[in-house]
Amino acid sequence: MTDQSLALVTGASRGIGLAIAERLIRDGYRVVGTATSEGGVAALRERLQSHGAQHDALLLDIANSEQTDAALADLQTRFGTPLIVVNNAGITRDNLFLRLNESDWDAVINTNLNGVFRVCKALVKPMLKQKAGSIINISSIIGTTGNGGQANYAAAKAGLEGFSRSLAQEIASRNITVNCIAPGFIQTDMTDVLPETQKDAILATIPGKRFGSVEDIAGAVAFLASSDAKYITGQTIHVNGGMNMG
Repeated sequence: MTDQSLALVTGASRGIGLAIAERLIRDGYRVVGTATSEGGVAALRERLQSHGAQHDALLLDIANSEQTDAALADLQTRFGTPLIVVNNAGITRDNLFLRLNESDWDAVINTNLNGVFRVCKALVKPMLKQKAGSIINISSIIGTTGNGGQANYAAAKAGLEGFSRSLAQEIASRNITVNCIAPGFIQTDMTDVLPETQKDAILATIPGKRFGSVEDIAGAVAFLASSDAKYITGQTIHVNGGMNMG
């Protein structure tokens, strides 16, 4: 790896995505992060460039096929082909199944599963040409265990893991790995607003007796991006404090 090795992190404006972007910067990568609004891009660019002017941010809506194609073509023109691609962007539209409408089902599948397909479709071919790289897809414990009120999210994340294993088999011979990281409950601004009783109920299911940190996920990404993980592909690494084992 050189200081100019490029890493793309989608959904990098906050939380897990931002932690991943900043960890990869510390590890010597040139990082381009993405956000879904112009304001988000401006704020993310300022944050990333506080670590160095070589880093940047890009407008990317992975739910939109045409915009994704155009944005990633611009990425390659301006920055080159990424060595590391972290597919972190995603959404939730939670509801009990009997109340879940088709538009919320479609929105989650389109972003969390189809969106990763779009990013990989745009970047795998140039990555094959450079004969090196790592694709790291952020899944979830919910893709393995399921969760009431999240049938759409669980389906998307389970599909993401199956997609990753299949893609890994196709491109392993070109020195490109494809893996997933499945976080458990991670402390973010979304978990911070949960009632204490709900937090206590969740913590009771975690042998580690704490929520994970965004740095826990960033550290797992850093490992899969490193040369230490060059013989690991098609795997899902669970980072959940023992909440789900197997």
